[in-house]
Amino acid sequence: MHTMWKGSISFGLVNIPIKLHTATEDKDIKLRTLHNKCHAPIKYEKICTVCEEEVKPEEIVKAYEYTKGKFVVLDNDDLEKLRRENEEKAVEIIDFVKIEQIDPIYFERSYYMSPNEGGSKAYSLLRKALQESQKVGLAKIVIRSKEQLAVIRVYENTLVLETIHFPDEVRKAGDVPNVPSEDKVTKKELDTAILLIDQLTSEFEPDKYTDEYRSALLELIESKRNGKETVTATTRDIPSNVTDLMAALKASIDRTKPKKGGAQKKKPEPKIKKEA
Repeated sequence: MHTMWKGSISFGLVNIPIKLHTATEDKDIKLRTLHNKCHAPIKYEKICTVCEEEVKPEEIVKAYEYTKGKFVVLDNDDLEKLRRENEEKAVEIIDFVKIEQIDPIYFERSYYMSPNEGGSKAYSLLRKALQESQKVGLAKIVIRSKEQLAVIRVYENTLVLETIHFPDEVRKAGDVPNVPSEDKVTKKELDTAILLIDQLTSEFEPDKYTDEYRSALLELIESKRNGKETVTATTRDIPSNVTDLMAALKASIDRTKPKKGGAQKKKPEPKIKKEA
């Protein structure tokens, strides 16, 4: 499993060298966009809004727009230094809480934690302590140049780090428009709804849930491929070096041709040697 972060987690005087591994994967089917006319892939270029020229990666800088059209340019070296200073710090668990106190809206992404060299015993200690106390740890960690609030918990005998949103990143539910303030339902309607919920209540078995749309899309793609319903992208003819050379030679000849109306030097007639 690919390691995407190395560092250490500490609580009190206990320090645990760990590695992070992405716990989930994106299985969305990526569809390319083609030009309907020739079925060639469409290229998206970075174009300057003023120069109307394509911008190369080395010509791009990052900046913060503090007001419309005005920016503070941030130097790449400064950003890299800031990232290293924060990422290299040991991650300290700052609080222990009951996981029921954290609403699911805060959760963002999951990472498996594995002990790095020399960290197995401390890893086991934290895992057992969390299991016995039935609590989770709260910590701060910098991942990919972004500081994250994180929950450390146990999942199937493995420590998991769950990044969660900061409170100011979660929009207020009260700002959602058209939400009724009072429940205007009858007792009969409520009893019927609760009865339906009871009938549909079961144990959570994640394996019985599948992405039906993705499966159907894969079947559609496979059936079209087997039925030869495929297209081939049209390629652009790129002039060869020989063609370029011939064009250059022809242009050179054209440039050296004498101008019309200019005096031309008459070539001397060849002398014919008479036989004796």
